[in-house]
Amino acid sequence: MALRDAIGRVGHIGVIFAGALVFGLVAQWLRFPLPWMLGAMLFATTVRMLELPVRIPVQTRQLGQVLVASSVGLSFSPEALQVMGTLLAPMVMAAIVTIFLGFGVAAVLMWLTKVEAVTAILASLPMGPVESAVLAEKHKVPPGPIVFAQTLRIIFLVVLIPPLIVLLDGSVSDPVAVLRNVEWSVNGSLILFAFGLAGSLIAHRLGMGNPFFIGALAGAAISAALSLPITPFPYPVLACAQVFLGIWLGAVFDRNLIRRARGFIPGSILTSLLMVCLCAAMGGTLSYLTGQPWQVMVLATAPGSVTEMALTAKILQEGLALVTAFHLVRIFIILPFAPLIIGWSARVSARWGL
Repeated sequence: MALRDAIGRVGHIGVIFAGALVFGLVAQWLRFPLPWMLGAMLFATTVRMLELPVRIPVQTRQLGQVLVASSVGLSFSPEALQVMGTLLAPMVMAAIVTIFLGFGVAAVLMWLTKVEAVTAILASLPMGPVESAVLAEKHKVPPGPIVFAQTLRIIFLVVLIPPLIVLLDGSVSDPVAVLRNVEWSVNGSLILFAFGLAGSLIAHRLGMGNPFFIGALAGAAISAALSLPITPFPYPVLACAQVFLGIWLGAVFDRNLIRRARGFIPGSILTSLLMVCLCAAMGGTLSYLTGQPWQVMVLATAPGSVTEMALTAKILQEGLALVTAFHLVRIFIILPFAPLIIGWSARVSARWGL
């Protein structure tokens, strides 16, 4: 029985990955940016909407994060770090403005759906679905609608931002060519992976949020700053990482989630799009103020999805370290202070009957 169950699990995983790869091939044929991630995400979402299971080991998502973050960490050369240091103030300002935009969007969500303030704020601030759900349970509000809104915003970011920016940029004829045509060596890739994996394990041990991305990014950035003999990963490795992340993202979005958030859906769709547009407008403004390309600033100020935004910057061959730095500054400002922000919001909303 145990052997039969094990064979069944392996067969299920094989079918899921095979389907994701087929959808990824179609997305690549259509010349989508991040084709393997978008294709895998669409496949996993389709399976879940059919109320079929998607049971994939969580280690695949973690491995995908380590591989992508390590690849991004390559851009943190001493020259890139110097440029980032001159833009620290705009990074902090963008993170703070994003919080205020989240409160504004939460007010719109309250008006549209009549939910109470804590639910609206948790649904609107750019945090991860897991982190927001934990805070929802702490404050005794239903986590389902909040997870739906957070997931929906991430999906909008992944589906809309990379294709639109690549299309409007107009300089990229083949979106995957930059990722595919890289010079690499076995030793260089192994050293990069070793530093990324070590960083992620240390971050996980320290209890950091999103450790398999942030830790791997830090480890790879250290190896790049030290000018060690590292090289990028070959394209099939990055394609597999995209598939891992796409399946995980698509599997979150299922019918049960929609049922729990049924009356919340129209308002959540509108406010998710509103948050994306407001942050894009902030990116355009920062581009004017800093002189940085608008594509870089829109990716840098997107309300979430650091992995996908960083990969898009890599495709554009512009501002990869800057995009990642903006996102990391926002993460390190919002996530540690999220419990305080939500606690203060709960007290104010209770006092004013919101």
